[in-house]
Amino acid sequence: MTSAIDTMVDATPAGRDRTVDFLRALSIAVVVAWHWVFSITQWKSSGALTMPNPIGDVPGLWIATWVLQIMPLFFFVGGFANYVSWRAAKRNGLPHGAFLASRLKRLLKPVAVLVGVWIAVEFVIGALRPGYSGVLHWGFVVFVPLWFLGTYAAVVCVAPVTLRLHERAPYLTLLGLALLVVVVDLLRFGLGAEVVGFANVLFVFVFIHQLGYFYGDGTLTSGSRRAPWMLAVGGLAALLLLTTVGPYPRSMVAVAGDGMSNMFPPNACIAALGTFQAGLALLLRPALNRWLAHRRPWKAVVAANAVSMTVFTWHMTALVLAIGVFQLLGGVLLTEPTAAWWLQRPLWLLLPGVFLAGQMALFARFELGRR
Repeated sequence: MTSAIDTMVDATPAGRDRTVDFLRALSIAVVVAWHWVFSITQWKSSGALTMPNPIGDVPGLWIATWVLQIMPLFFFVGGFANYVSWRAAKRNGLPHGAFLASRLKRLLKPVAVLVGVWIAVEFVIGALRPGYSGVLHWGFVVFVPLWFLGTYAAVVCVAPVTLRLHERAPYLTLLGLALLVVVVDLLRFGLGAEVVGFANVLFVFVFIHQLGYFYGDGTLTSGSRRAPWMLAVGGLAALLLLTTVGPYPRSMVAVAGDGMSNMFPPNACIAALGTFQAGLALLLRPALNRWLAHRRPWKAVVAANAVSMTVFTWHMTALVLAIGVFQLLGGVLLTEPTAAWWLQRPLWLLLPGVFLAGQMALFARFELGRR
């Protein structure tokens, strides 16, 4: 694998925007670390594993979610990547189907491996233990991250339409998507129809993904830094307004006991968060590109991106295995964010990391392929 990574590093085009690759790798790393370290993992009375977070117990910790809820940033850089790939496909005369196949293949192959392995494991355990309840009962958290990949795949599937709209009316399309997000929220809260809010699972992330097209076509990076500042300040101002005057909670992740979550389903807050994060990333872009011009950090980014989907799909399985070993050795899962819980945090970065390393040795080859 080291040889393959060196080959990819050496083949990096001179004009590549390396910040995009760094932000993609950073997004996956933050999600993994959040699930492992900042979850008060415990067993419910029903025997199911649950993972509440300490946001509601630690005053002011919600502000960390304005940076660490990094899913919107992933969609933003995904918009850049899909725009660049779309333009390349058009130059090479490739049909829309070929474009979609190339964008979805890397997403779906690691998912297929994960599901296939879990089906085989469930079959073996069920045969050995009659009455076994199944992973969907006790460990559904293993598959929860896949909803993110499903959402991203849906956004990619509508990309041929949104890309053509961007080429014809870029600003009008972005404004229309923003209005759709607002209208869905108004209907959701005005009519009390929670089911309507799930339309924003698509509209919110398509909006943020669409914003990435402006990064891809150079609109946000050519000339002055005015556009990034407008995004960062405008997004932050919208967040402050929505969470102080509006009905939205301040945390960008679900908090136990809150009657509402900004992420389930996503709402206007997440659209504002994505705008803020996009502006912040673009402001940091010149410094990041200078740093990533050095071989060592760039090689680390290339290596991380080469196996990022394998890391993402398997990291919750690694956590479940770590919990099992921890409890077999006499460890007790703490259910409150006490001082002892905080002192354990490094352990919950290292122990699942050991299991993930083993899984990478087995399954990363399916993502790497012949690269």
